[in-house]
Amino acid sequence: MADRPGEDGREGLAGAALTGALAIIVATPCTAPFMAGALGYALVQPPLVAVAIFVTLALGFAAPFTAVALLPGLATRIPRPGAWMDVVKRVLAFPMLGAAAWLVWVLDQQAGSGALAVVLAAGIGLGFAGWIYGIAQRRHMMGDGARPLYLLSGVVAAGLVAAVGALIAPTAAEAPRTVAQAASEGPVAWSPERLAVLRKEGKPVFVNFTASWCITCQVNDKAALSTAEVHDALSRTGTTYMIADSTRYDPRIDDALAKYGRGGLPLYVVYPADGRPPVILPQLLTRASVVAALEAAAG
Repeated sequence: MADRPGEDGREGLAGAALTGALAIIVATPCTAPFMAGALGYALVQPPLVAVAIFVTLALGFAAPFTAVALLPGLATRIPRPGAWMDVVKRVLAFPMLGAAAWLVWVLDQQAGSGALAVVLAAGIGLGFAGWIYGIAQRRHMMGDGARPLYLLSGVVAAGLVAAVGALIAPTAAEAPRTVAQAASEGPVAWSPERLAVLRKEGKPVFVNFTASWCITCQVNDKAALSTAEVHDALSRTGTTYMIADSTRYDPRIDDALAKYGRGGLPLYVVYPADGRPPVILPQLLTRASVVAALEAAAG
């Protein structure tokens, strides 16, 4: 029978559950270098895959404590706090810096080089504000007046926020091209209207729903879609290659994903030339699977 809170110094089931929840809240920032990739991947996957990822993360959080509770002797093998913790903390900073660099690259893809310049300048300005704040802290600890420096660092930081908000603006959209123009230059920009025209003409179509921030999409592009075998198959079968780029939000792409029961990217759809129902390819592509799908769609 579960103990009531406070009885024999124990908290009972509710207290244990709340303690576990607090441990998750406190520990989550420490696991950011490892969890960031998993969470980012989960958010662009179908619901069942996303739930499986979150359940796995939850089991991972609970496993160490559960193991120690069942086998108390394991507690003696847990490393003691020491200087090694500081080394590990600094090493784990590099994956976080890598994630920041990737996000800056994504911003450049979404908003252009002007936005990238603003972010880099803001980083320098933020460093300057932090330097001023550090001087203010030292003066405060020495008993000297530090309020003007605190105020100056706050003004610089607030100015950076205002400048970034004002200067980062969407770049002008590209002028639409015709299907014939795009076909001669490379992939065709996807739109429901263009797709309908191509299907009415009885042409096979391969649609790549992608985005620059989608890591799986970029891996598939390098491993399969950009290879000579796939390019040759596109040319040999007369397939029109369309790209639905969701780097910048497009509600039409979200509607198309929902139509096929997908909650995120990537999505690869092949439309046969004879009007048969479209075929959805796996999220992880191989050159052989893409070539086979293109040949089957061409009939």
